Amino acid sequence: MKLRLETAAMDALTVRLFDAIDERNMAWIMAADEALRRAFDDALIDLIPSYTTLLVHYDCQKLTFSQATTLVRSALHDLTPADTQQGQLHEIPVWYDESVGPELPSVATRAGLSVDDLIERHCSHDYCVFALGFAPGYGFMGLVDEAIATPRLKTPRRRVAAGSVGIADRQTAIYPLLSPGGWNILGRTAVPLFERAKRGEPLLRPGDKVRFKAISKAEFEAAGGDTTPLEERP
Repeated sequence: MKLRLETAAMDALTVRLFDAIDERNMAWIMAADEALRRAFDDALIDLIPSYTTLLVHYDCQKLTFSQATTLVRSALHDLTPADTQQGQLHEIPVWYDESVGPELPSVATRAGLSVDDLIERHCSHDYCVFALGFAPGYGFMGLVDEAIATPRLKTPRRRVAAGSVGIADRQTAIYPLLSPGGWNILGRTAVPLFERAKRGEPLLRPGDKVRFKAISKAEFEAAGGDTTPLEERP
């Protein structure tokens, strides 16, 4: 870990700890998150952890830029990694099927695997939630097995159904809402990732783990899943 501070705005600092994405980094990122929250206390407006950085948004009426940088350096001086088990483990049931996961066959073919083997590979790892972004509740997760890593689609879709599970390079994610998207869609889950009625709290948070579990169409329907084929949605 090598601490570097970058000015993000007149009242915000980017705290850079690493240069490369690695699941092992998240223990340090989350430890830094906790330490910075304690250090800034009521002068903190927002703190956003991500792959290799944390964005610290502070109240510039309470702290000068110099005071903020001093606080960061002091808080992280003797940092030790957090318990890697502190994040919540979410088991997400997924119906893997070409009707709702159009890229299932092409990703399998590209990897030299059968569709069943691809599904098994995708379900065989507990993925780390690196960051939230793109849409409310959208968790960027990884790292996907290199054998099934697949580049983004050359032409993004205009509409990707909520609950769609996809792969892009070595990351995987679940679309929380109906939105455009360019990831390779493998299946769909009925688990809500973001519900406005629940104070807008996302299900996933940085530092959490996600384990995918393959389920049948009947199980998906019983959970309230929408079986409308992806390419046929209005």
